[in-house]
Amino acid sequence: MADTLGSPNSEPEGGFERDPSDWVTGDEPMTAAQRSYLDTLAREAGEEIPADINKAEASEHIDRLQKKSKRVSDS
Repeated sequence: MADTLGSPNSEPEGGFERDPSDWVTGDEPMTAAQRSYLDTLAREAGEEIPADINKAEASEHIDRLQKKSKRVSDS
């Protein structure tokens, strides 16, 4: 059988809102892009976040800090 992407069954709302704790790779170290963006958002918010968090944790912090950020909310 050939490798495929996607699923024969559709996901509600296109699967865009998947909980980070359900990610297959959520326990891997955060990506370089996440690290850079999270650093920017955390500095703007005056927060310190541990640098050794995983992808899922980084995503949750990014979502939370985006809600506080003028950079994101003004767009």
